[in-house]
Amino acid sequence: MPENGESSTAALSLTSSTVDEITVVKVDGVLDATTREQFADYLSLAGADLVLDLAGVTFMDSRALGLIVHQWQTSLASGSRFALVGVEYSKSKVMWITGLAQRLPIFETLDDALAAIG
Repeated sequence: MPENGESSTAALSLTSSTVDEITVVKVDGVLDATTREQFADYLSLAGADLVLDLAGVTFMDSRALGLIVHQWQTSLASGSRFALVGVEYSKSKVMWITGLAQRLPIFETLDDALAAIG
């Protein structure tokens, strides 16, 4: 994935950077059926070590959560580092409804995530 790579549509903007050899993907907009393919394609280009910054997410559905869980499980299986930051209940309720908010590695800030997984 190119440093500071960008991809966007009206509903979703994805940007990436690298911090301490960990890819940080900033997600802005809607994560649902209409943006699932764009999100999946972007994640497929991400490095093995990944932090997803979801602070800019305005809505997330179960399909997007499924992609995130798949990425997390792939990271666990390969011994890679993975974290989520900026997750807000009001915009990502599906994480709490499914109980995954208690299982996924969620941190308040990017610094917290990097300290925990770095």
